[in-house]
Amino acid sequence: MPKRKKYKRFKEKDLEDSKEKGLAVENRNSKEINLAEQIKKAVEGLYYISETDAEILLFISEQTKSVTQEVVLSQTKSATGSPVEERDFSEFFARLTELQDWFGDEEKETAQKFVRLKELLENNLKGLKVFKIGKIQLDVYVVGIDAEGKLTGIKTKAVET
Repeated sequence: MPKRKKYKRFKEKDLEDSKEKGLAVENRNSKEINLAEQIKKAVEGLYYISETDAEILLFISEQTKSVTQEVVLSQTKSATGSPVEERDFSEFFARLTELQDWFGDEEKETAQKFVRLKELLENNLKGLKVFKIGKIQLDVYVVGIDAEGKLTGIKTKAVET
């Protein structure tokens, strides 16, 4: 098993090196890797602020034909019967991307990063939805279906009392 991980890392590094050199890379998963890398880069340094600050991370799961509560619960391995609240994608990002009068340079830069993340997800995923799973301490998933048919997006945590 460790050999496989080394091989995968090598392939991703090889892909990055080839892109830097301007070489075409033939890899059936290169689009998926490219999107995954783009999302990782987009969420770097971003935190979801609720009653706590939580890191935002890349989320990629299995193939699916739709984005439903049942699919998300299953693919996130959440406990059966966990409370799930579905939220609108645009509403979720509204408070993260809206500029306020009191924003300094750092807050403006963070809002712009959220705008870029939102656009990246919108341009690459179908059926985007937001799911909050649990009570008080929530797992938050912003997901859609990528070009490979996999449930993909971002995940974070929130505390809401």
